[in-house]
Amino acid sequence: MIIIMKPKAREESIGSLISELEGRGMQVQRNSGVDCTVLGVIGNVASLDPTDFLMREGVERVMPVSEPFKKANRKFHPEQSVIDCGGVRVGGRQLALVAGPCSVESIDQVTGIALAVRASGASMLRGGAFKPRTSPYAFQGLKLEGLKMLEEARAESGLPIVTEIMSPALVEEFDRRVDVIQVGARNMQNFDLLRELGKTRKPVLLKRGLSATIEEWLMSAEYIMAAGNENVILCERGIRTFETYTRNTLDLSAVLAVKRLSHLPVLVDPSHATGQAWMVERMSLAAIAAGADGLIIEVHNDPARALCDGAQSLTPPQFAQLVAKIHALAPIVERTL
Repeated sequence: MIIIMKPKAREESIGSLISELEGRGMQVQRNSGVDCTVLGVIGNVASLDPTDFLMREGVERVMPVSEPFKKANRKFHPEQSVIDCGGVRVGGRQLALVAGPCSVESIDQVTGIALAVRASGASMLRGGAFKPRTSPYAFQGLKLEGLKMLEEARAESGLPIVTEIMSPALVEEFDRRVDVIQVGARNMQNFDLLRELGKTRKPVLLKRGLSATIEEWLMSAEYIMAAGNENVILCERGIRTFETYTRNTLDLSAVLAVKRLSHLPVLVDPSHATGQAWMVERMSLAAIAAGADGLIIEVHNDPARALCDGAQSLTPPQFAQLVAKIHALAPIVERTL
């Protein structure tokens, strides 16, 4: 249930209402915007009579919430959320560009790429230390050694690091050492992991599952937020369809849908969505035009010899070319870079 207060509602009236609701076992999420204060009420709201609250001082209207996701719902939080990621703000007017290799392979590799993408305009460095792979025989990442290399690349380049977590047992380690914790598509419904991430305040980049509906994706975000961490960024990375020409099918309509349903920022991953480097540039521009808050792009200094996903990786010069085109596009869609 949502209670919308009148624009000039007194603080005493708002506080009294919150205290009463909490006394009746409800959780209350308060969001104060420019025009009014919105109270999102979570709990056994079926026990509440909405008409009772319409009679309270300062209450303008009461609205039921039919969607199962509450904290992620735009009705609860009308203003767009902006998440601080190690000094980089994601969700505002400025676009976020996250770039780097699919897998960390060596200190020279990841540091060189970090410096190159920073020079072109990237705001964060991505890199896989732990790699979930379909085949047990494929390269699984350098794990903690790779994480150390990412930290060194951050120290050298100044870019906050984004890397994927695989296990709830690693949450404390990641909380201490990385700037944004990525939950990959295969772990979108790993509820034990989501609950543990909810105990931190570290930003979480939540990728959409391979076959997940938009509601399932938002419900996964709700798991993290319900556990206490509201610093969630969504990432559309393509879904599995009957099409085989591309690695996945990039669902840009999901960006628009999520923006209407939720206040959370949305990034797009055109690299995993298409699986082909030559498609990344145009799909990136399309994502920005569709309203994405930024991109996460794979960049490798030598894609032909990459240990993981070289076919979908841009070279540093190709990434620089893409950023130049985003610079030209951004003002048209009222964004900056």
